[in-house]
Amino acid sequence: MPAIACDVKVLDHQRLTDTICLMTVSWPQRDKAPKAGQFFMLRCWPADVAPVLSRPISVHSYDPELAVVEFLYEVRGKGTEKLAALVPGDTLSLVGPSGNGFNVAEAAGKRVALVGGGIGTAPLYQLAKELCEAGTKADYFCGFRDEPYGMDRFTKVCGKVQLATDSGRFGFHGFVTQLLKPEEYDLVLCCGPEPMMRAVAKLCDAAGTRCIVSLERKMACGIGACLGCTCHTETGGRCVCKEGPVFDSKEVFGA
Repeated sequence: MPAIACDVKVLDHQRLTDTICLMTVSWPQRDKAPKAGQFFMLRCWPADVAPVLSRPISVHSYDPELAVVEFLYEVRGKGTEKLAALVPGDTLSLVGPSGNGFNVAEAAGKRVALVGGGIGTAPLYQLAKELCEAGTKADYFCGFRDEPYGMDRFTKVCGKVQLATDSGRFGFHGFVTQLLKPEEYDLVLCCGPEPMMRAVAKLCDAAGTRCIVSLERKMACGIGACLGCTCHTETGGRCVCKEGPVFDSKEVFGA
């Protein structure tokens, strides 16, 4: 289903940490329901005002009854700084939902683990909800540098929840990959920093467990026209925005 462009209203906006925000916006387009792993291109500034590009933000949660979408994002530069300045009642422009998303149906009847790192945990909450609604309670493994955020929601829709932090202030002192035992699962779904995802893919390959990853790339158009987010795969170049961001790890990492 092709992406659409529309203006939406900010309903709520919270700072979870100094750099992490949770924004809730209206989404009355019920026939364009976003799925786990999909994203929107967000913009709240005129076309002739810097930055030039809109910002791709993954869907953190979608509630069809309330007709709202939530975005969990990190403030990194000028674009996200402008998004972070929005308050309830403000309007912003969305283009989406875009991307292929996760295939929840293929997880049916399987032992599933979700592995997230940092802001890469953002799309995994909608995925955990969709899996739970389909009858699969996945185990959740998450890693952060220091202070975790957004974990409380996962306890309601997941089975086991395990946390690792680089600092050791919370949870296990180390990497999230040290907590994961892929041989205990049939399917591992992963999103986070690329080095972390490569490490997860390598562990899964050694255990014979299928691994699906969601890539992050800078995007210009978000619809596959500019080829600016092309990634290398075993079958050639693929547009992350249109043909991803979700790929089999063997396709993008060779493991």
